[in-house]
Amino acid sequence: MVSRRLLRVKVLQICYAYLKSGEQTVNQAEKELFFSIDKSYDLYHYLILLMLDVVQFAESRIELAKNKRIPSPEDLNPNTKFLNNRLIKRLNDNDDLRRYLNNQKLNWSNNPELIKNLYNKIKESDIYEKYMNSGVNGFNEDKKFITEVYSKIIFNYEPLYLTLEEQSIYWNDDIEFIIGMIIKTFRTFKASSSDEELMPLFKDEEDRDFVKRLFRKSVLNHKEHEDLISRYIKNWDVERIAFMDIVVMGIAISEIVEFSDIPVKVSFDEYIEIAKFYSTEKSNVFINGILDKIVEELKKEGKIRKVGRGLIGELN
Repeated sequence: MVSRRLLRVKVLQICYAYLKSGEQTVNQAEKELFFSIDKSYDLYHYLILLMLDVVQFAESRIELAKNKRIPSPEDLNPNTKFLNNRLIKRLNDNDDLRRYLNNQKLNWSNNPELIKNLYNKIKESDIYEKYMNSGVNGFNEDKKFITEVYSKIIFNYEPLYLTLEEQSIYWNDDIEFIIGMIIKTFRTFKASSSDEELMPLFKDEEDRDFVKRLFRKSVLNHKEHEDLISRYIKNWDVERIAFMDIVVMGIAISEIVEFSDIPVKVSFDEYIEIAKFYSTEKSNVFINGILDKIVEELKKEGKIRKVGRGLIGELN
């Protein structure tokens, strides 16, 4: 499922665009928000397919080598451990994956060079050499190898980022999150089972409600939150403060006030981390200081109410 962190990022991106342009209605912006989340789910399936196509390319290379006019002994008796990777076979046999890819018309057919170059990158890696020559042959080792390929090679493969950015503006910041989602999926696959499902788009209806409410509350209460923030900006020219900082703080306030089951510290930490990536170099320190004062005021006014297990004492 799409992580809460990525959902928060999506809300930030659409809120910023909505508040900055003023060209959309709230309903139109909300529709774009959910379209953006759907595109993340497309990327989840698309990046799983990437590895399947790399293995398919590797198989075609072996077949070409066998059909040389004078094949070498290695050409005729290749190491097929990569081709026979059990996790890859499990994914190839996954009906839900194939159905989704077909319905969304997702394929890598227009990127043969990317597939070839990624295969060569993997083949030249220490991860590949260790795997192919380990002498161990089992599902867990196969899974560990594919997981390492995603986390250490695909994650850092710059041509992939460039290709994806050309295909969709919604994928620019998603790759790190989606690779994490793919790795979590692989962890659920067990040697003793063959009927694992891929992750759903949302963990549950609560997550869907979370993103919808967070977006709505953030845009509808933006002016109120902006006025609140301005009261705590001493010795700062409000006009010179990054608009992104204002948006980040506004969304953080919405989450802290509206979601009684999310600890204040969790919301705090999430938006401080998001600010490090999406705003200026010192924004996280600035945002942390302002939010701390605002939360203290909101607690005194009784506007923050936290309930549920583990939240006793949250407002002290």
